[in-house]
Amino acid sequence: KKLCYNRIISAIKKSKLFMKKIVLKFKDKNLVLNLRDTPTADMIYEALPFTSTVKKWGEEIYFETPVDVELEDNARAVVKFGEIAFWNGGSAIAIGYGKTPVSKENEIRLISPCNIWADSNFEKSYIEKIKENETVKIEKL
Repeated sequence: KKLCYNRIISAIKKSKLFMKKIVLKFKDKNLVLNLRDTPTADMIYEALPFTSTVKKWGEEIYFETPVDVELEDNARAVVKFGEIAFWNGGSAIAIGYGKTPVSKENEIRLISPCNIWADSNFEKSYIEKIKENETVKIEKL
């Protein structure tokens, strides 16, 4: 009975109803992130709210955080569109949305392996309009 109960609780926690969400507030845009069940997501969530400054690198935006996180076992440099990464080398949230200077063909390749800790549903044109040096506020939703 206890095993069945634990599986139900686990399924509920993983469902979209109980998924933790945060919002990135840019100058004239908001981007909602759905957090994954990872140590990185937990540490970022606990550090909220904070403010940062947007940097761009090819078709990637990134911004520093007050969080210092270890590289997770499943960290990777090539990400899928909509995946949100944490670049440990710069303590930064990284959102790749196309080619970077190190991409091969049409992949979204970050500078080094990163922890994938959240997902978001956005259009490329939406992210492209975010300007370098814009302020971003990161808050719990």
